[in-house]
Parts: sequence; C-alpha cells; structure tokens
Amino acid sequence: MTEATTIQVDKSIVNSLKEVREYPRQTYNELLKRMVQVFKGVKKRNQYDEFLHKIQKTKMKELWDNKEDEAWENA
Repeated sequence: MTEATTIQVDKSIVNSLKEVREYPRQTYNELLKRMVQVFKGVKKRNQYDEFLHKIQKTKMKELWDNKEDEAWENA
C-alpha cells in the first residue's frame, strides 16, 4: 500500500468534491488524481494556445495595420 497523509480542507470543499464524483463510491484520492490529470491537460493546452497566439501576432499586425484599411476608414 502507498503512503497516505492527512490534509485539512474546508467542509465546503468536501461538499464540492462529493458533488463532482463520477460515481457514488469514488474515493477522494481517485477524484483528486482525475482532477490533477484534467488540470495538467488544460494547462498544457493553454500553453499551446499561447504559443499559437505569439506566432500569429506578427502576421495579424501585418494584415490589420496597413494603409489600405486606413484609407477605407476615412472614406
């Protein structure tokens, strides 16, 4: 068996954990493992989105900041 520890959390957190369980007998350990996996996936995806945004920024500036568009604004 793996080592276990005790952590203190607010009762409201415990109630929230109970509400989001995937099945009634799911342990908090299983639930927290799943939540960590989901969080890591979201974080990784967010880093990818930020990377895409950075590389597209130059091209978008080129497309949006041009004399032709400014001429239409004053028409």
